[in-house]
Amino acid sequence: MESRIMYIERKAGNLIGEARIGRVKFSKSGKTIYYQDLTFQSLKGTGYKTNYYCIETEEDYWISGCRKDGQDRLYGERLPIEIDGDIREEYWTNIRSLPENKNIKVINGK
Repeated sequence: MESRIMYIERKAGNLIGEARIGRVKFSKSGKTIYYQDLTFQSLKGTGYKTNYYCIETEEDYWISGCRKDGQDRLYGERLPIEIDGDIREEYWTNIRSLPENKNIKVINGK
């Protein structure tokens, strides 16, 4: 399975929600995403400000590639975004080009 570091925001009926950055895996078709113990199905463009649906929790999510400038939230809210420990160094070094930040665990919504 192909994997990639992605931005994952739980919408759960709201326009904004808790968010994190972590490594996801894709199904062969690319329409299903796996993250930790959760399985996400693509909404194929039918969601309102969401693009995936979690099978286990029945909640909507916004999942996208991480931006180099760190402005991953859909509306640019100034809310914290947690970064999973297993990808923290790779995120800060390869995506953000800020290796000096490799120990930072939460982006404070700048």
